[in-house]
Amino acid sequence: CLKINQSSCEPFQIHLLPSLYSIEFVIALVGNSFALYLFWTKERKNWHSGIVLSCNLAISDLLYILTLPLLIVYYALQKDWIFGNAACKIERFLFNCNLYASIFFIMAISVNRCVALKYPFFSRTHLRPKHAKITSVVIWILVGVISSPVLHFASACPDMHSNRTVCVSHCNQHNTESSHFNYKMFLSVFGCVIPFLITFASYSVVIQVVWKSISITVLEKRKVALLVISVVVLYAISFLPYHVFRMIHFYQKITKQVSCPLFGTYQITKGLAALNMCIHPLLFMAVVDSIRVACCGENREDKTQEIH
Repeated sequence: CLKINQSSCEPFQIHLLPSLYSIEFVIALVGNSFALYLFWTKERKNWHSGIVLSCNLAISDLLYILTLPLLIVYYALQKDWIFGNAACKIERFLFNCNLYASIFFIMAISVNRCVALKYPFFSRTHLRPKHAKITSVVIWILVGVISSPVLHFASACPDMHSNRTVCVSHCNQHNTESSHFNYKMFLSVFGCVIPFLITFASYSVVIQVVWKSISITVLEKRKVALLVISVVVLYAISFLPYHVFRMIHFYQKITKQVSCPLFGTYQITKGLAALNMCIHPLLFMAVVDSIRVACCGENREDKTQEIH
């Protein structure tokens, strides 16, 4: 790595993120609002566990989407935060809440689908929507607790190289660098790696059951395929790259070894981390029939399954 000033790497970030966040804002707002509308109007009497978990995921997306215009303005003003310190902390907190709520709710959806296919009798007789509601409350509390240190670390700080104010996850304070690095490492392991392993294990079982079963319909197999593909894409382009390059970027900051290519890659993964809100409607299509029908239409097999 070259010992260069990070500010020399920022033009790429300033040009990339406003347009990327603007596109994501429109797509995610429309997709998740439409999903919530269908949850409320079409599925009100059929709130099974998958819908409860998906609804919470959509709510998480909308909470964070509402902060994206602040980031769009921030980067459009050449990284000058004009909204105050409290708004900076709230934006960073909601980003973390959305990111880890997404990961944990996706994990819960995968475990729910795994149990439903592997142990259908147990699922039908013992698992109720109230259990999904309890799980959702636990996830929200857990996500709020593990994200709360952000309210301490994040801040609107004066930029050392200009008269601007930047909103960052951590100001350059040597006495807190170690604790902030440990916190980010904890989030990467507990908030990403462990849920990824559970999700991967659940879908391995799901694929095995679907592959061997002759009683599972083609429609259900398509739903499972869409669910698995959506989650694989989310982890491959959104969750895992962001966590890897976030740790690399922070290590570069505390060691004063800045590489523009790595800094640019980290900015791309930041944009891709927010992209998860745009991919979630695909996941909802695999869980909720009304969303799939609204987007793709009702085919002959859907009608046949309704008759039986």
